[in-house]
Amino acid sequence: MFGRLNSGWPAGKWRLRCTDDCPPHRPVLNNAILYALAVLIWGSTWFAIEFQLGVVQPEVSIVYRYAIATAILFVWIWIRRQRLRFSIQDHVWFALLGILLFGLNYILAYRSQIYITSALAAIMFSTIVWLNIINARLFFGVRPEPRVLLGALLGIVGIVVLFAPQVGEVNFSDGALFGMILAFCGALSASFGNIASQGAQQRQLPVLQTNAWGMAYGTFFSLVIALVAGHPFNFDLSIGYLVSLGYLIVFGSIVAFWAYLTLLGRIGAHKAGYAMVMFPMVALVLSVAFEGLQVTASLLIGVGLVLVGNAFVIKRSATGST
Repeated sequence: MFGRLNSGWPAGKWRLRCTDDCPPHRPVLNNAILYALAVLIWGSTWFAIEFQLGVVQPEVSIVYRYAIATAILFVWIWIRRQRLRFSIQDHVWFALLGILLFGLNYILAYRSQIYITSALAAIMFSTIVWLNIINARLFFGVRPEPRVLLGALLGIVGIVVLFAPQVGEVNFSDGALFGMILAFCGALSASFGNIASQGAQQRQLPVLQTNAWGMAYGTFFSLVIALVAGHPFNFDLSIGYLVSLGYLIVFGSIVAFWAYLTLLGRIGAHKAGYAMVMFPMVALVLSVAFEGLQVTASLLIGVGLVLVGNAFVIKRSATGST
């Protein structure tokens, strides 16, 4: 775990150099900061994604986003001289993570919003909280505490209340039903991706390299889907598309996923998944601040329910564990 003693410092001073994936003595960032990073960044990416839709097909934009993010991560890992060679079994976990979380999840989520509003998509995607609880039980035998179940229920009810006015205006045609199915399948794919990440971390695979390889596999998967669908690989040179793409690459892909998947490894998918309920609230706050969204009773009640649910899910237990 520890490398050789390095005498590169001034005479008489020695340091113990940590090689490869040697863990620090204490976490660099605590769970609250990691949680806040994931929620705040992903909440703001809703605006960024709006600038991605239109000229370039969603699958192609996903390829651009994750191809560049993957390259940045691999360069960063190479600069830090961390290992990049892993076993075939490890790559199976990387591929599962990439296809489920960085590929299929995004394709289904983007496509669902062709048929349904972002509000209805957010409600369907919030089911990931329950999906994570169920999958954590099935795959890892994690029995959720009653307060986690109560918090998840309050969170989803809060999301429904938040978006009730918009959902009431939806025409539930066959297209809307298809869009809801796509959104739910996207949440299911993301949940399985969460489980794959937790499994990889239980194998002691480092988060940074896991994300890099996962994004590589996810990019390749999205590339294949785009080619099979016959989408042109055009590009949008508008300022909106370029700035939003840059934000999604650096913050939405690299920083947010590193924070969220690190948190997931610490507290489990059944708790970390509640971040997916919280980030639509950030989007709502930004809409109130910059888009003139009116503050209504349903908005206040919904926000209150989500926050109370968050307290139940994330709050430390009496034993001090998260």
